[in-house]
Amino acid sequence: MTEDRSGVPRDAGIQWYDHEAGPLVRPYAMTGGRTQPGPSGVRFDLIALVTLAESAPASGDDTALGPEHRSLLELCRTETQSVAELAAGADLPVGVVRVLLGDLLEMGCVKVNRPVPPAQLPDEKILREVIDGLRAL
Repeated sequence: MTEDRSGVPRDAGIQWYDHEAGPLVRPYAMTGGRTQPGPSGVRFDLIALVTLAESAPASGDDTALGPEHRSLLELCRTETQSVAELAAGADLPVGVVRVLLGDLLEMGCVKVNRPVPPAQLPDEKILREVIDGLRAL
């Protein structure tokens, strides 16, 4: 079996290696084959805001966590971010980020503020009437 310039065998494992990016890790490997976040089945909306919890491990104390978990925690340390922003910042698929956030939520490392469902938002007609009433004052 011949090797290329980087020492990777040409025939074996070619689907797991990208010559520009290096070794590839499939999303199911990052999540342990899981596709749903945690046993509670929590669903993370793309616009749900994720904040670092007070009980989150310090930057050097998170050795029990995987590299993807640590990456998400580091992104949350700087500021509150949405699930979509975390996925972009960590360069991971949103599905993977949702599973990993489920793990972090169960460990008490993050807090998630979910958006208000549209059915619970005030009706636009009522808001316009309030505005008109205030203008009449």
